[in-house]
Amino acid sequence: MARSGCRRPGTTEEGLIPADQILDEATRIADLLLDVQTRVNGQIDAALTELLPGVQQRLGVSPADGVDPSGLVNTRITGLSVVVTPAAVATVVPLPAGSAATTRAGRRAVTEIVAGRDDRLAVIAGPCSIHDPEAALEYAAFLVRMRERHGDDLEILMRTYTEKPRTEVDWKGFAYDPFLDGSSRISVGLVATRLLMCRITALGVPVAAEPLNALTPQYVNGLVTYNGVGARNVTDQTARERVSGFSSVVGFKNSPEGSIDAAVSAVLTARAPHEFLGVDHHGVSAQLSTTGNDTAHVILRGNKDGPNHSAAHIAETKRKLAQRGLPEVVVVDASHGNSQKDHRRQIHVVRDLAGQVAGGERAIRGVMVESNLVAGRQDLDRRHPERLEYGLSVTDACVDPGTTEVMLAELAGAVRSRRSGDR
Repeated sequence: MARSGCRRPGTTEEGLIPADQILDEATRIADLLLDVQTRVNGQIDAALTELLPGVQQRLGVSPADGVDPSGLVNTRITGLSVVVTPAAVATVVPLPAGSAATTRAGRRAVTEIVAGRDDRLAVIAGPCSIHDPEAALEYAAFLVRMRERHGDDLEILMRTYTEKPRTEVDWKGFAYDPFLDGSSRISVGLVATRLLMCRITALGVPVAAEPLNALTPQYVNGLVTYNGVGARNVTDQTARERVSGFSSVVGFKNSPEGSIDAAVSAVLTARAPHEFLGVDHHGVSAQLSTTGNDTAHVILRGNKDGPNHSAAHIAETKRKLAQRGLPEVVVVDASHGNSQKDHRRQIHVVRDLAGQVAGGERAIRGVMVESNLVAGRQDLDRRHPERLEYGLSVTDACVDPGTTEVMLAELAGAVRSRRSGDR
């Protein structure tokens, strides 16, 4: 397969980064940018030291008015490190034309599906979490074939989650610990995430992600087609406000306890305009103003007590959406609570959904599947990450490509059946 994706900074099209060199290249880029950022921060500190005394004087504030905050601030902070900024990363890892075209087309397609103007299904398939760029790109190549096979009926995106929300203490994802060893080279992880998403989208595969904070989405600006807000963050007011300004399509999962109302409330909030405190592309605090995101919708993911993908659950979700004056749009996650954490049950969830779609259900606009090169999962030993089995998840268990092919075929067939029934 021909190499495609982000170019090495300053090189020609022949200088594309091989998958097995993404981490090395990300390290090189991060080290160079960290040196620049350290110098920039020094210049900012010098400017503030020069200018702020004048402001104090104009306001009548004496430096002696304050007390030493020692013992009051940063009492549990053990370190503070410089991090590369989104603007700097985008400058040296520019958005390739092919990647931009993929994202534009992907957003347009999924927006049309969510709006009901495209009768296909959106399918988000991929690893629970990304931990190996080589395996991720091999999986992306598999989705290239699936997109070619099912393009008339499905808009297939790759789940490319490099951040992981954790209930307790655990590995936080590729963006935070790209070497899987607890070294937490966050700047390297952020650069590597952008390089990887460039490579995937350059293959023509749109990507989906989960935004966990205000800053990380800016490192992959222009590369994400779909953002899914997870169950743990669905009630977070700041998360709802942030995605109201996202250029991507956005969905909200029901809460871990199974509350659909929380997701419906989040959709209503995200569709409205907001003013809030955020950060700009230089990582500097800024007041942001948004238009609201009219693509926001509910994602049903089940909960610890059971699934919520049945026709009755879909009908109840439609009723709740209609009560709030919202479009009856539902995406269903075949994993997590709907599979009761058993990856082998995902196919049963998909078959139930396919049956509903074939029977004429139009509210179901998308399906999420956790899939990887190898079925199952493995534990991550951060003392020996080199012992990991290639293509096997280090977080939730996934189905393999063979099972994924079957699920995609059944969903595509369901779309055709629904389409023929409309004639």
